Amino acid sequence: MNKVVKNVTEALKGIEDGMTLMLGGFGLCGIPENSIAELVKMNITNLTCISNNAGVDDFGLGLLLQKKQIKKMISSYVGENDEFERQMLSGELEVDLIPQGSLAERCRAGGAGIPAFYTPAGYGTEVAEDKEVKIFNGKPHILETALTADFAIVKAWKGDTEGNLIFKGTARNFNPAMAMAGKITIAEVEELVPAGELDPNFIHTPGIFVQRIFQGEKFEKRIEQRTVRQCK
Repeated sequence: MNKVVKNVTEALKGIEDGMTLMLGGFGLCGIPENSIAELVKMNITNLTCISNNAGVDDFGLGLLLQKKQIKKMISSYVGENDEFERQMLSGELEVDLIPQGSLAERCRAGGAGIPAFYTPAGYGTEVAEDKEVKIFNGKPHILETALTADFAIVKAWKGDTEGNLIFKGTARNFNPAMAMAGKITIAEVEELVPAGELDPNFIHTPGIFVQRIFQGEKFEKRIEQRTVRQCK
């Protein structure tokens, strides 16, 4: 199976209105920015996006929110995106806010073929509404269902032609879990190398989970919030 596609346009073929997408990243770290920019150009609408958050107003998923292409966000953090907050509070955007650990585990469970699991996170809050509760070791746990997607789109530092991926530093975040949970997984990489060049001991996502891979043309290293200490 030839997994290498020549560009982002070819990689995103088949994504249509109303689909559910998983997008790796945390803030602006490890987001598939080439793919997100292409989704904006494609003008696909009514998307359900599963991502830790929606980036910032003028970058990442914030670009899709600006054009009202996202119908529902499944995430754990509103954060630095004013448009995300505005649409959520006005009712324009359906939002399912999930504790961050539960979101990560729901993605991981989806990729592992586990349909649901119990967790104490969220018990006694709105998160637990209408969910089954069981007691384990004297402590209440709520039932959370796994998450999967029509397409999972991830960003890696290096990948090979067989789809094996290595993530760099904190850009690893949600990417490996989401790469497992898409019916079709697309990986954009900063560097694409021939099969056999990556040390098997350092591969984070095996190629069996990846159906399409391409080398991105442009990567922007932004800092979401720069915090400095005043020198004395």
